[in-house]
Amino acid sequence: MKKSEKTALVEDLASSFGRASIALVSEYRGMTAAESTEMRKRLRAVRGEMRVAKNTLVRRAIKGTGYEALDSSLGGQIGVILSYEDPVVLAKTFTSFGPLGDKLKLRAAVLDGKPLTPAEVQALAKLPSREVIFGQLLGLLNAPATQLVRLLNEPGSYLARVIDAIGKKNGAGSAEPSAPSEPSEPPPASAAPAASGGQSPPPAAAPAGSSEG
Repeated sequence: MKKSEKTALVEDLASSFGRASIALVSEYRGMTAAESTEMRKRLRAVRGEMRVAKNTLVRRAIKGTGYEALDSSLGGQIGVILSYEDPVVLAKTFTSFGPLGDKLKLRAAVLDGKPLTPAEVQALAKLPSREVIFGQLLGLLNAPATQLVRLLNEPGSYLARVIDAIGKKNGAGSAEPSAPSEPSEPPPASAAPAASGGQSPPPAAAPAGSSEG
């Protein structure tokens, strides 16, 4: 492969990683043409794909990106599986390839810059898909408040965990500065203010019973 072709392939791979929501590195060996065709077809059905390239080119494509953690899992004959939509659906699809055994053995994955082990990918595949979550949220918007509270309080409520994670993520940003406290009002005057115009108050009345000489 010419240098210009390698450069173009690296740029194309980098573009694919830039659009991906999750990336998986899997061993890819001994698969028949029919098995490979069926696997790629099912990946395309969920807006995913498998890219096969030399490890050196993949390393160049992921360098300095959120997928650089995959570097340590590269080596030998591998394939990179990418999703351009819901990572949960891709995880479900990949785990459905279990009958292929060692022909498609997962090594590692990265989701939102976070490395995932094969066990964590299996756990991801058990979560509701994005469409199911949206449906739950829409249902909650039309549900009575008591039903919302009951659902959020259910043990192991995935929706509660999602909302809690969103809240923690939003709260991780810089907190807005608190508004300055209002200056305290001065205490009321002990005596009524003098009348405007500078006039003095009238003199006090003479004590009762006093008479002029």
